Amino acid sequence: MTDDPPTAPTTAVDRRTITLLVAPLIGLVVANYTAGVLWPTLAVDQPALLITLSSQNRYLIMVANSLDPVTFYGIGFVRLLAPDPLMYLLGYWYGATAIRWMQVRTPTVGEGMRRLERLFGRFGYPLVLIMPNNPVCLLAGAARMPVVIFATLNVVGTIGRLVLVRILGEQLQAPIDTFLDWVSAYRLPLIAVSACAVGFFAYQEWRRGEGKIERLLELDEELDAELDAEL
Repeated sequence: MTDDPPTAPTTAVDRRTITLLVAPLIGLVVANYTAGVLWPTLAVDQPALLITLSSQNRYLIMVANSLDPVTFYGIGFVRLLAPDPLMYLLGYWYGATAIRWMQVRTPTVGEGMRRLERLFGRFGYPLVLIMPNNPVCLLAGAARMPVVIFATLNVVGTIGRLVLVRILGEQLQAPIDTFLDWVSAYRLPLIAVSACAVGFFAYQEWRRGEGKIERLLELDEELDAELDAEL
């Protein structure tokens, strides 16, 4: 790999393909919001559904001792991997446009993307292995990282993350059980607080023009406009 930031050329893709990439990402955002509101009851009564909706580390740790290994690793693996091929394909087909979109989502994400771009040319493979998150997968696609290599590094890195979370959950079983008992006792007030918090932060993001769903819809429009220009 070179030291240059990934700048893959755009490849013409029809509008249906654009929708097939962006629509599932919007669905995953909605699932994350749902988990953010309902986690107090899901963590106690339906832990498998909780990590189906969201694979954030705090939820994975929370339910690590409530699920058998097959369920934990199976659902966790699929949910963690779900957005990765979509982000890879966005980067592969729409390198420059997709990277600009990711950079302007929020100031924090934008600055992180610029740092990742500088690192990716030299350390792309380790980054995919260690932190296969959305920005890294997008950059991997834009850099035209071979699909087999990307998939292998991504899968190994995801399994490693789940193993570490499972071990951490086992080590913290007593405090986690105590916390879940407390959550069970106060789940309704916690759901109300969580709903207010999710709604407040979503509203703040929307006011700043940084809402996740809005940004994805903007990406859809940008890619559609780019397709029109190419045609």
